[in-house]
Amino acid sequence: MSRSLPRLSFRSASRLTASLAALCALAAPAHAQGPQGAEWPTQPVTILMGFTAGSGVDMVGRTLQESLQKSLKTTIIYDYRPGAGGNVASEVVAHAKPDGYTLLLGTAATHGINPALYKSLPFDADADFTPVAPLVEVSNVLTINPVVIDVKSVKEFIEKVKANPGKYNFASTGNGTGTHLAFAEFNARAGLDMVHVPYKGGPDALQAVLKGEVCCIFNQVQSVLPQYRAGKVRLLGVTTKQRVQVIPEVPTIGESGLPGFNSTIWFGFFGPKGLDPKVTRKLNDAVKVALETPAIRQKLIDAGNSPRIETVDQFKATVKADRQKWAGVVKTVGASID
Repeated sequence: MSRSLPRLSFRSASRLTASLAALCALAAPAHAQGPQGAEWPTQPVTILMGFTAGSGVDMVGRTLQESLQKSLKTTIIYDYRPGAGGNVASEVVAHAKPDGYTLLLGTAATHGINPALYKSLPFDADADFTPVAPLVEVSNVLTINPVVIDVKSVKEFIEKVKANPGKYNFASTGNGTGTHLAFAEFNARAGLDMVHVPYKGGPDALQAVLKGEVCCIFNQVQSVLPQYRAGKVRLLGVTTKQRVQVIPEVPTIGESGLPGFNSTIWFGFFGPKGLDPKVTRKLNDAVKVALETPAIRQKLIDAGNSPRIETVDQFKATVKADRQKWAGVVKTVGASID
């Protein structure tokens, strides 16, 4: 005759349930125990770029890639989504899950210029993102074709253009881009009358200068270095407050003809809104490690960039101030895109 099993009382059943739960907790993976991001990342991280492969933004991202992978112990995948001044990629990240696996390599254009320039955006450049870390500050440089306008300083350039109103055209990498707005601000400050000729990207715009179709352009230092070193263009002044290390012989525009002029852009990482603070700090720390690595730092400097290390809070302040600054520039020059 078989014995019946003893019935468990409610109290003993509760003890058994609690014991099993404790055992399960011990067996569970660590990332399931703590807050979101405690063990992040456990899979590859995708970073969207709003500009093409081979662009200045891409060069900076690629330079940091290996170090970031080592620090984060995961694979970094760059996903190129060019279009609308970086807005295409920005929209994807703005609506992504805030788990740290979809990030944006943004710029002063995506988070400073575009919110003021575009009449309507499918996202809020402030509320829909979590600023993570800046990467570099990038200077534009007043680049001229000396055959078209033979001057050797910003002061001479201003005098020459003023003496010939409407004669000289300047190129840009497109309507509303940083190169366009920097030159528009320069013209307004200097009181110049120059015609804007937009091109489809940096290579086309620089070729227009080399061919003499236009006299000049404000372009990123790294983009014009080969032509400058080949003696095909002349560099008159950089747009940053300080001289650029890779071309120390080129003065700032502020010190050489237009006091107080400062028009810079930056690149930086952003996550979607709601990104876990622990993930944000871990990313910020990884960027800091990369930018403090001598070989990486020197490679960025040699390309005309200035590595920029800031805390998360400092970067938030940078983005906010830059947005306000570019809103003023856009209003002054009257630029807008539907």
